[in-house]
Amino acid sequence: QAYQLLKDAIAHTDIYSQRQTLRLDEREIIQAFGVSRTPVREALSILEQQGFVRTVPRRGIFIVRKSKREIIEMIQMWAALESMSARLATLHAPDAEIGKLRHLFDEFQNSPPSEHIGEYSDANIAFHQMIIRLGGSRLIADATENFFIHVRAIRKATISQNERAARSIIDHLKIIEALERRDTELAERLTRQHTLDLATHVERYCDFLD
Repeated sequence: QAYQLLKDAIAHTDIYSQRQTLRLDEREIIQAFGVSRTPVREALSILEQQGFVRTVPRRGIFIVRKSKREIIEMIQMWAALESMSARLATLHAPDAEIGKLRHLFDEFQNSPPSEHIGEYSDANIAFHQMIIRLGGSRLIADATENFFIHVRAIRKATISQNERAARSIIDHLKIIEALERRDTELAERLTRQHTLDLATHVERYCDFLD
């Protein structure tokens, strides 16, 4: 339980929206979660083994921020796995489940995403998670789980840059249409390209990762 609470807290931290290091205070964690020191330390040990945090002697525990190259490689892997999920979704996902994707963007139909950037960022992240889920592959879901924290954080940090929100909702609707038509090749290609476009954006504009 302590592990899942800590992992969720890290997942909802804007890791890349600020340059300074992100330190975890063990005492604050214990108080916030209402658990004893032992399970918190055990949870932090697991998270360190998984690469989410690192311990610096005499300084404390810090959330790991990946380099630009590592982030780009994570996004590329996500593109491969999510596009395969889109392909599988056209073959196996029920119509009703695919239909839920459109409802993620209902509130942005009459006003641009830039006017509700926080809400749109959440919908954007939920969209990509749903594509993975619709594919129905447990192995793909497991493979994306651990680097999702960083991909999520970089999506959140970049969604307001260079009118990415306006472009992304257009991409999303094209992907949804391809899924609804069961156009396997198009759904796979659009999903892959959409995420690779994020990798290109990170390469060109995210100097804060260097």
